[in-house]
This record gives sequence, C-alpha cells and structure tokens, in this order.
Amino acid sequence: MRASIKPVITETSMEMARRNWYTFVVPLGENKNTIKRLVEKTFAVEVLAVKTMIVKGKSKRSLKTRRVVKKPDWKKAMVKVKEGQKIAVFETGV
Repeated sequence: MRASIKPVITETSMEMARRNWYTFVVPLGENKNTIKRLVEKTFAVEVLAVKTMIVKGKSKRSLKTRRVVKKPDWKKAMVKVKEGQKIAVFETGV
C-alpha cells in the first residue's frame, strides 16, 4: 500500500511555509522516517526535520436525530525543508 500525503492549506500553514515549514495530513501508522522519505521522493526536496502530532477528531451532534458522531483522528506532519527549496503546492504567486 502506498502512503499518500495531502497538504494542509490554512492561513497558519501558509505563514509557516514562508519559513520552510510545510504541513501535511499523513496516515496514522506512518513514522517520521517514512514521512521524510515520502516527502523527499514526492517533491524532490531535502527534508531537515519532521514534527508529527495526532489530531483528535471532533464530536458533532446531529440536530435531527440527536446522535453524536465522532470524526476520525488524523495525523499531522510538519516538515522543514532545506533553505532555498520550495514545495510548489504552497506557493500563492503573491
């Protein structure tokens, strides 16, 4: 199974991208070494550091049925790339 990563595009992540920190959603089972290899292979950049965190899923209540539905937990990875290298997904053109 090939692990997939998705970029997190928020105001905070775009500000961090200016400082060479890029944020991705990664599968829960992946560790820092596999995330590093995956980002390096996918975007052709050199990764210097990886920080990971597990984000707990929110609980939402349906108004009609009054049932509580819990969103799944997900893992966020913040990746620092070498100075001067960029990931095109996070470029705004401004």
